[in-house]
Amino acid sequence: MLATALAAASMLLAAGCATPERSGSVYGSRDTRQAMQVQTATVQGVRNVRIEREGEAGVGSIAGAVVGGVAGSNVGGGKGSIIGSVIGAVAGGVAGSHLEKAATERNGLEITVRTDDGRTLAIVQESGSDRFDAGQRVRLLTDARGQVRVSPL
Repeated sequence: MLATALAAASMLLAAGCATPERSGSVYGSRDTRQAMQVQTATVQGVRNVRIEREGEAGVGSIAGAVVGGVAGSNVGGGKGSIIGSVIGAVAGGVAGSHLEKAATERNGLEITVRTDDGRTLAIVQESGSDRFDAGQRVRLLTDARGQVRVSPL
């Protein structure tokens, strides 16, 4: 029973933590074959940031609570088993929540640019293999949804 609960919780946690990469070099299937507005700009500055997942999925908390509750139920007998289940579920839920947050946060860049028409913009995107430095010329690609990505020229 414990092995089955652990396997189920692991699958739930892995599924809940899977998020697509959002760097400037990665495109989703709905981004293909779509015209994008292209502007050129000069990088003014770059800052490292952390990107948090929008809203908490709660999968980590649920999976942790299940595993903790099952593990805690094996402690003692009778009322001790019930108390162990409750304590295990709470501790597992807290631990699962922290694991989920750590797994879904991403490293990002806040890239401040000055466009050729004189506007100053800051764009946040996931860090990828592209490097950006002050003074570097870049392209700003704006899709139909208004989302902007920065890529080197």
